Amino acid sequence: MENIWHHRRVAETAAKGCMVCYKPSASVLITPDSKDFFYICPSHLKDRNFALPTDDEAKAIADRKKKEDLDREIAAVKKEFDEKMKKKQQQKKDKAKDKDTKDKDKDDKDEKERDDKIKALTDKADSSSASKTGTDDGPRVFQLQKHFYNMRLEKMRNAEAAKRQRERLRNPSLFPSVPSGNP
Repeated sequence: MENIWHHRRVAETAAKGCMVCYKPSASVLITPDSKDFFYICPSHLKDRNFALPTDDEAKAIADRKKKEDLDREIAAVKKEFDEKMKKKQQQKKDKAKDKDTKDKDKDDKDEKERDDKIKALTDKADSSSASKTGTDDGPRVFQLQKHFYNMRLEKMRNAEAAKRQRERLRNPSLFPSVPSGNP
């Protein structure tokens, strides 16, 4: 069994005790082949001494956060520019024609500045690698630390041994027969 675990969420009504702290948790780590799973708190997933996210997942999350930050910045710049434009249009109505020509020059400068800012931010966003969309903020693929991984392997071995023992006990030929001769 590989040491690769996928993070999944279950319904809050199906939450069970965390493997570490026994608090109810709706987060589950499961192997890709669905042979083993256990419930774990999201706070334990952030602990480097418990599990490490795979490199691809960590990069994807970092890229997603950068892209979201850039998108927020772009939206703020656009909003700021739109507010400036509304104020300037209001001023245009109030001022005389001679001042209108000066405002147009300023508007052109502001518009160029806005376009330059937006272009720089979009270039920055495009340069970052494409990230996949997801609802979780954390990574989705983990590798357990050696100690915890060995605990899971030992638990699986014990379960298999118990199953074999139950099968053997169901077999009547396992037990000795009653003596048939006189004592």
